[in-house]
Amino acid sequence: MNRDNKVLIIAEAGVNHNGDINIAYKMIDAARDAGVDVIKFQTANPELVISRYAQKAEYQKETTGNDESQLEMIKRLHFKFNEYFSILDYCKKAGITFLSSPFDIDSIHFLNDLQEIWKIPSGEITNLPYLLEIAKTGKSVIMSTGMCEMDEIETAIRVLRENGTKEIKLLHCNTEYPTPFDDVNLKAMQTMRDAFGLEVGYSDHTKGIEVPIAAVAMGATIIEKHFTLSCDMEGPDHKASLEPDQLTEMVRKIRNIERALGSGKKTPSESEKKNISVARKSIVAKKAIKSGEMFTEENIAVKRPGTGVSPMRWFEVCGMAAIRDFKKDELIEL
Repeated sequence: MNRDNKVLIIAEAGVNHNGDINIAYKMIDAARDAGVDVIKFQTANPELVISRYAQKAEYQKETTGNDESQLEMIKRLHFKFNEYFSILDYCKKAGITFLSSPFDIDSIHFLNDLQEIWKIPSGEITNLPYLLEIAKTGKSVIMSTGMCEMDEIETAIRVLRENGTKEIKLLHCNTEYPTPFDDVNLKAMQTMRDAFGLEVGYSDHTKGIEVPIAAVAMGATIIEKHFTLSCDMEGPDHKASLEPDQLTEMVRKIRNIERALGSGKKTPSESEKKNISVARKSIVAKKAIKSGEMFTEENIAVKRPGTGVSPMRWFEVCGMAAIRDFKKDELIEL
């Protein structure tokens, strides 16, 4: 799924379609037009995921009110299993990869034939039966780590590996919508990479696009970002999501950054080679020098251009005899 070693960019549709399949189709088109690699949804049987007594998160109360339970809200926003066949077909026709995070074991079984990899959401990283079911498929895993301690991540990795998962990639994440900049802690992404020896990326819930771009500069190979057709739509996640023009700009800047990161080999680039002779310097005559006269610090200097004898040979040149007459500023020849 990660093509040509480029950063894999996942547009998180989540439940921002508000349970309307026509909005989902428009989001698929918008994600494709923005240039992302993957559009990701969330698949669940809400009654298997949420107790009738579960309260909404504070950000959900702020964006959707407190007149319904979390279960009632999620039931209203989620697609039924059979609707995903149309969504998958639409993604194929649009030329964008479909992905959905399962939130229960029934959803794992349903999605197993629809996608090549798993995206484990942060809330499931301590769900042992869920992890075992994912591992049994043997498919690669991208796992978000919001709300996690390092030992919880280590345990989840061990469970997955010991039960069939061969490839795991980790996403640093903060599960607050929107995430305050002070709580992003991008360096934790590098901490996970060093501790677990795994490829890492970043799932972003901040406002704007600068943090995911910074994550790419810090080594993220996967970026996941919520998006919506409009931040003014009703629903829990729209306010912490990008609109299509912002998503397009994020993709463009990430692609620029990954190009700028280069190979890591320190050598002159093709574009700068032509400037070497202009910017560097050579040993020149500080004043007129007669043939046979000795070169000294009093009669030679270092000036542009860099097409003559390198100043790194300064002490070698001092004490040598001029092979001919030199005018002031003329390049010294040996």
